[in-house]
Parts: sequence; structure tokens; C-alpha cells
Amino acid sequence: MTVETSHRPAEHPPVKSGKIGVLLVNLGTPDGTDYASMRRYLREFLSDRRVIEEPRWKWYPILFGIILNTRPQKVGKAYETIWNKEKNESYLRTYTRNQSDLMAERLKDLPNVKVDWAMRYGTPSIASRIDALKDAGCDRIVLFPLYPQYAAATTATVNDKAFQHLLTMRWQPALRTVPDYHDDETYIEALANSVTQHLSTLDWEPEMILASFHGIPLSYFERGDPYYYQCQKTGRLLRERLGLPEEKFMVTFQSRFGPEEWLQPYTDKTVEKLAQDGVKRLAVINPGFVSDCLETLEEIAEQAAHSFHQNGGERFAHIPCLNDSEDGMRVLEKVVRRELLGWV
Repeated sequence: MTVETSHRPAEHPPVKSGKIGVLLVNLGTPDGTDYASMRRYLREFLSDRRVIEEPRWKWYPILFGIILNTRPQKVGKAYETIWNKEKNESYLRTYTRNQSDLMAERLKDLPNVKVDWAMRYGTPSIASRIDALKDAGCDRIVLFPLYPQYAAATTATVNDKAFQHLLTMRWQPALRTVPDYHDDETYIEALANSVTQHLSTLDWEPEMILASFHGIPLSYFERGDPYYYQCQKTGRLLRERLGLPEEKFMVTFQSRFGPEEWLQPYTDKTVEKLAQDGVKRLAVINPGFVSDCLETLEEIAEQAAHSFHQNGGERFAHIPCLNDSEDGMRVLEKVVRRELLGWV
């Protein structure tokens, strides 16, 4: 007697599906200010081929032989000055979590949408949150790199990491990546409001406002990165929205690293020169940063302010990022709702 065997798959619990994920992703943050945490974070960040485009044979001896042995202590001390002591975390983590929670609240009219957040470097990782959204039934995900201006070293590396994880998945969710919004009207209005509101709290008026963006190596721009042009357009639109003449507003670039030439004018050199040339009152805004972080709270609010005063300046103001403010969330919500069209 022959016995027929069934080739039907074993029964499995029903798979969750039908929901849409929104994943907010920012650059990243160390888990602590200690040497081990800083080294782990810097290793992941500075090993990214999008961030450092030098050949590995040339870059790795510098990274592993010098930088990772000396820089963690220095950067850790800088983080300590701007650490959120109450939550024992960086403010970038605090604000990104808040943005995710507030976005979920603002999208309550879309019950099938689930909002989460991740970091490109550090924790929570992009892969872990894509998995979490998939497990929660999200078969479609809107991936939102939190950068108003596009750069390969920021936006593209977030997209790369997400798609690298999809390579490992048997059942991939559909993925939409959010484009830049450097000239979005709501974004420009929010920036202008933040300038106006902050300056209204001062008993003085700046002679000059700097819009300081994170820099990139000049060679990246020469290879076709649109970042420089987008920063310039954001700056121009903000200046026009504020009704300022060109001589009272400048776009500059900060945070350069290594000996290579970066986008100019450099923020630190400009702050120093303005003070030496007799400018006594200066305000700085960081339009390219969605949330305050080391580069804004320590590099601008502390270092740039100190340099300005050391070189003859008298009044310095750092205008906070949009963070989780009402205006800031209005910008992010507009972008998310636009990208959800057709799915909700």
C-alpha cells in the first residue's frame, strides 16, 4: 500500500500586515560620554564610506592607528558639556524620540500608521526598527532621513543602510524614501519664525545673522553633491522671508574635519573675522539641523560664542533648532503626510 504524503506547509499563526510605518532617522549619538561608548560610535560613523570617501587602505591606518585612540576622549568631553543629565542621553536622542512621539499623536487620524525612530549610527539601529515595524504589521514604510538639505554623507547613507537590511529579508516591506525639503515654504516660515521669536527675547539687535550649515569636503561637491546649492537656496529664502539685506546675512559652513578643503566660508573663521572687523552683535542659526546636537550646542553656542567674544565681539546669540517645537513638528508632519499620499 502506498501512502500519499501532503506537501502543504505547516500551519503558522496569521501574519500581521496592512499597516504603514513611518521611520524618522537622524544621524546618531553615542550611548554615553565614556571612552568605550565614544569609540564605538566614532568607529561606526567614520567607517562609513559615504562619510569618508578615501580608499580604505589609505584611511583605515589613520582611523584605527590615530583617531580612535585619541579622539574619543576629546569628543566625550565635548558631549559632557551638552549632555541631557536628566535622561542621561544626548539631546539629539531626546529630541528625535520626542519628534516620533509627537508625530504619532499628530497622525492619530490615520489609525493604520505607526511611527518609530532610529539612528544611522548607534542605537536604535535602522535595521532593528524596520524589523519592529514589520513585526507590527507594516508592509509599507516611509523612511524619513531628517535632513532638510540632501547630501550623500547624510541622506544617502540612511537610504543605503535601510536597503542593505532589506537585502537580508525574505518578505520585504515596500519602502519610500523622503526627498529633501530645503525650499519648502512651511520649513522656511518655521525658520523665520524661530529667528524672529528668539531675537524678540533679546534687548539688542544683531548686526549680522549667520546661517551655519554642516560642511562637506569640497571634493564631494565637485563630484556632484547638490548640498551646497540647496544650503545657499535655504539661506536666500530665509533672508528674503526675514526682509534682511544681503550685507546683514551670510551662509557659512562648520564642522570641518581633517586637512582637506571643505565648503567655504568657514563658520569659525567668519565669526573670528567679523569680531575683528568691528561687528559687536552677532546671531547664528543652524537651518540644516532638525535638532540641537553637539554641532549646535557645543560648537556654536559655546565655541563660536567664545571665539566671538575673544576677538572683540560683545553680544552673541545662538538661535535654537526647530527641535520638537510646534513649528518644527508642523514642518515634519507636512512632509510625512505628503509622502503618505497614495498609501492612506
